Amino acid sequence: MKRLADIILPLAVAALLLGAWEWAVTHWQVPAYVLPSPSAIAKAFCDNFASLMEALASTLTVTLEAFAAACVLGLATAIAFSQSRLLERTLYPYAVILQVTPVVAIAPLILIWVGFEHINLALVIIATIVAFFPILAGATLGLKSADFNLIDLTRLYGASRAQTLWRIRLPTALPYLLSGMKTAGGLSLIGAVVAEFVAGSGTATGLAWRIVESGNRLEIATLFAALALLALTGVLIFAALSLLEWWLLRHWHESALSAS
Repeated sequence: MKRLADIILPLAVAALLLGAWEWAVTHWQVPAYVLPSPSAIAKAFCDNFASLMEALASTLTVTLEAFAAACVLGLATAIAFSQSRLLERTLYPYAVILQVTPVVAIAPLILIWVGFEHINLALVIIATIVAFFPILAGATLGLKSADFNLIDLTRLYGASRAQTLWRIRLPTALPYLLSGMKTAGGLSLIGAVVAEFVAGSGTATGLAWRIVESGNRLEIATLFAALALLALTGVLIFAALSLLEWWLLRHWHESALSAS
């Protein structure tokens, strides 16, 4: 019953908001180029379904590739940091610098260095930079949060560093890593969209370019349809990663047990 309410209540609020939006646009006769009604957006989505799906496929490909790269690089770097405090103290500040530097400031440089003939690679690199730090931060904290008593016990029994990492540190880090992955999933999509905006010269084929194109043509209903598609994609990515988190932790971690 609780899970059913968790689904019904947000849908009910969405229905009320869309109904109020439709009524307000009709009642006050708001021009379509200012704010289209939900029905107009739905019609634009149906009329441009094929092109929007093609653009979504392009953006989603970049997003998933960047997310996978961020997971691999972030976890590998976190493991290296957990094995060497000197390495962590030396390189972690540069990871922070990379995180706090606005990606729109460095995206043009990456596009120039990689070249527009490899535009998809440049987009993946930009989105990976955006999504990298949450994975690194979560995994690093998790690997350092392992019970020192268990670590001392494994050393007492002669376990190697690799065995301690596999048996103690990684299981402890899993909830932290999955939490970072949920954040990085959304950031991968944001990074892909930002990269497409920066590369918006006609070479980009994703949803961000469709938004720019629709805005330039004053096809605001199509613009809103692309925005809604982006938002829905972000929600589905978060939901999929939340489901993965629950599935991996459901039998042993308090966060998943309390949600069951």
